[in-house]
Amino acid sequence: MPYDTCRYLAAGPRVGIRHFTLGDGAEFTARTRQSKDLHHPWLFPPDSAEAYAQYAGRLIEDPSKAGFLVCDLGDGGIAGFININNIVEGGFLSGALGYGAFAHAAGRGLMREGLGLVVRYAFGPMRLHRLEINVQPGNAASIALARACGFRLEGFSPRMLHVDGAWRDHQRWAITAETVPSG
Repeated sequence: MPYDTCRYLAAGPRVGIRHFTLGDGAEFTARTRQSKDLHHPWLFPPDSAEAYAQYAGRLIEDPSKAGFLVCDLGDGGIAGFININNIVEGGFLSGALGYGAFAHAAGRGLMREGLGLVVRYAFGPMRLHRLEINVQPGNAASIALARACGFRLEGFSPRMLHVDGAWRDHQRWAITAETVPSG
């Protein structure tokens, strides 16, 4: 039986998106621990109750951030996460995306559907105009997801972000409200 879609901000055929809650900690951290090999060296999501409480608390409380869980509508389980960070209002109306799939959901197209829902939510109810993804050039899965969701490559930033103990080069991918694919 499909999971109740009423609890989601938006839903597609297979996934729904909703905000993080503190109550999601046990499932989120278990999925993180199961996904360490998938995430390394690109991501380091929280894998303990304390780290999750701090992480989710920032996403819940800080108006410059919005966190979304991508949930499988079949069972309601968390398939991945998408965060909009550095939200700027005024004339910019922009945010920077970060995301990760969990190992049990990787390669199934759930994150593509979830990212499409988040993009439409950001350009709809959140009233943003531009979203950017900064991704390390070697992260083929993340680049493929950005491209599949209509983001365009805008540039290259040497030594842009400090990740896994070093300053890493990143490609900049972006999409605006006018260029988002329909559907």
